[in-house]
Amino acid sequence: MHLTLLTVGKTDIPWVREGLEMYSSRLKHYVPFEVREIPELKGVSALSREQIKEKEGELILRQVKPGDEVFLLDEHGREYRSLEFAEWLGRRLTLSGRDLVFVIGGAYGFSGAVYARADGKLSLSKMTYSHQLVRTIFAEQLYRAFTILRGEPYHHE
Repeated sequence: MHLTLLTVGKTDIPWVREGLEMYSSRLKHYVPFEVREIPELKGVSALSREQIKEKEGELILRQVKPGDEVFLLDEHGREYRSLEFAEWLGRRLTLSGRDLVFVIGGAYGFSGAVYARADGKLSLSKMTYSHQLVRTIFAEQLYRAFTILRGEPYHHE
């Protein structure tokens, strides 16, 4: 089982990148984990939002293997408390045996083709966060979930 965080665009804010790197390195103690960044599209000023989503969607779908279980980080996804997310992740790891790919889209969201390919949607909050910041927040939640599953003293509730 392998976990991937697939993102559109690079993480170019230094403190966000440092946080993402910190949680990525911590996660590797529990599971093979990687962050894959799809480069932002160039020359998109003449494209509509839908055209941008379609082009980004094609790039996203090229990174996903047929056997992967794909979850979109999406404002309309299911929200979990940290303990619930840990239980959900534990079930995915135990029952599916498939690689998990979590996808953070571009500024305009996902294309219909990406939604059609997805196995589910997760939401971190009803609030909107920058697409760069969400990377670090989600990596921290993955790390927190693994510490909860292992009974380690990181999460306090």
